[in-house]
Amino acid sequence: MNFPEYRPRRLRKNEKFRKMIEETSVSPQHLIYPLFVKEMHEEKIPVASMPDVYQFSIEGLMREIEDVVGLSIPAILLFGIPEKKDETGSGAYDENGIIQKATKRIKKLFGDDILVITDVCMCEYTSHGHCGIVRDGEVDNDETLKLLAQSALTHAEAGADMVAPSDMMDGRVKAIRNILDSNGHHTIPIMSYAAKYASAMYGPFRDAAESAPQFGDRKAYQMAPPNQREALREIRLDIEEGADIIMVKPALFYLDVLALARQTFNIPLAAYSVSGEYTMIKTAAAKGCLDYQKTVLEATVSIRRAGADMVITYFAKDIGRWARENSL
Repeated sequence: MNFPEYRPRRLRKNEKFRKMIEETSVSPQHLIYPLFVKEMHEEKIPVASMPDVYQFSIEGLMREIEDVVGLSIPAILLFGIPEKKDETGSGAYDENGIIQKATKRIKKLFGDDILVITDVCMCEYTSHGHCGIVRDGEVDNDETLKLLAQSALTHAEAGADMVAPSDMMDGRVKAIRNILDSNGHHTIPIMSYAAKYASAMYGPFRDAAESAPQFGDRKAYQMAPPNQREALREIRLDIEEGADIIMVKPALFYLDVLALARQTFNIPLAAYSVSGEYTMIKTAAAKGCLDYQKTVLEATVSIRRAGADMVITYFAKDIGRWARENSL
């Protein structure tokens, strides 16, 4: 009998060998935790479609961030929900808006212990729920750029460590880079939602952020799911405009796009494991269909394996706890 000379199983026979040859890792240092802050009196309100996810008041947010810091998660991605909305989304660029106030408070209490990344978009602040100024039933790209840039500036002046435009308007990275630089914020990086798809996976997020469009959809500015090459064009444009980090969103449903971006561009790459992906795993695990921890870790390592340097995930605290307990 001829035995194989090379037996891959030799290096799989125990945990120590398997760890020695492990090609991809997941640890808290790779994670960004999304959080929702709202103008309200209650400390926190559960999001019905996202188990264990909450809208927080500013005071409640401080307690949550204390937990995040204790789990060695380096960054949060902050979404704001204003008390009032209007046609122009004025709460987005109000110096005393919810994001601006929360950012000031976080940096005062936690300083450099946590990186504050702020979402820059209009959808949470507009009464119509679209990501920009609506003219004749359509989002006006160039008018929206002015407000996005102003929003980013107020975030930076409040102390944000990074801004993350998610609107998918053409030219928004350049507009934001210009206003930040001209106001002395040369060191504030931009993490661009460069390839953001018009996905069915955003429903629970829209509950959490109270940002569902009141008419139509976002297909005129977010990308069509069948398109892969178009993502490379979008990413290249954002890099040319000054993006420091590019993002693919959603993550799990677009691992091919992630891998292609990793192969094509030599720039830090983020991926957002979105609300629908989170809720599917949570719901299946609650019904006993999946092992929760194993599924979360396998899903997250798949995103890292595809090429993401950092993963924006609602599972960040759980992964942080498992790391602390040495059960990763």
